[in-house]
Amino acid sequence: MAELSLESLSKTFGDQTVVRDLSLTIPEGAFTALLGPSGCGKTTTLRILAGLERLSSGRLTLGNRLLADAVTHLPPEARNMGMVFQSYALWPHMTVAENVGYPLKLKRVNGAARHKQVLAALEVVELAAYADRSPQDLSEPLANLDRHLRATMEQTFREFHRRTGATFVYVTHDQAEAMALASHIAVMHRGELMQWGTPQELYQQPHSAWVAGFIGKGSVLNLASATQDRHLDGIQLHHGLSVSDGVRQPVLVRPEHVEIGEGGLAATVENCIYQGERYLLALRLADGQPLTAFHHLPLREQQLTAVRLHQGWRLEAA
Repeated sequence: MAELSLESLSKTFGDQTVVRDLSLTIPEGAFTALLGPSGCGKTTTLRILAGLERLSSGRLTLGNRLLADAVTHLPPEARNMGMVFQSYALWPHMTVAENVGYPLKLKRVNGAARHKQVLAALEVVELAAYADRSPQDLSEPLANLDRHLRATMEQTFREFHRRTGATFVYVTHDQAEAMALASHIAVMHRGELMQWGTPQELYQQPHSAWVAGFIGKGSVLNLASATQDRHLDGIQLHHGLSVSDGVRQPVLVRPEHVEIGEGGLAATVENCIYQGERYLLALRLADGQPLTAFHHLPLREQQLTAVRLHQGWRLEAA
């Protein structure tokens, strides 16, 4: 599969725009996640890629091949793509094996050849033992699986992607799932692309406070800063919080970059949550701003403590 290019894609239903001016390039062989809250347009985007929805405007190409624009619409069966529906769109009167083998049946792959391919596909996802069951007897998508089985399926997806080298586009509202699976993530909100990049880029270098809040834990502090550098060290952070004059800017501080100890900024513990390997602290700085931190020991609510900030990332002003 060649590079998949989305150029200013838009989709409207009546007077409602659900995807607005979406542009990104999905590299060949990438595992891309479309990530965002419910109603942000990610499923509509996936349906546009598969050919199940027509574009209102924009252009969609696969390598040098035009798939769709405002005039052209290549039908789904001519795109050589597969789509797995979240709505469990399975034939209830067919077995698991018959459902999996249905596309091969349409392509007139019959007999032993079809059986072999179906069995191989089921073995990849550890469903060979359920080949003769009905779809109603199986579990649901990853969001509805228990933690252990979900981790197993995530590993299965990663292995399948590695083995096939296929280009994946995966829709989810779960940022932990997207970070664990994808090589690239498109973060969407209200039909628009908020940021596109690797999981590491989105976590470490978010463009906006909204992306910073949606991806991972962290605190957005407003502090005075004379520099336009995006990355701020501990000295710059502490200075910016200690002065009252100057233009204040939003800065993301992740909890792993906050150290509990003496000689830092005064803070009050508002909440302490046990997370197994560590505690998550909700703190309040002396100027009233909230701050989250990790710590290896529990602290009492309303306990006074001190924190040292080691690094932060300046966000684009709203």
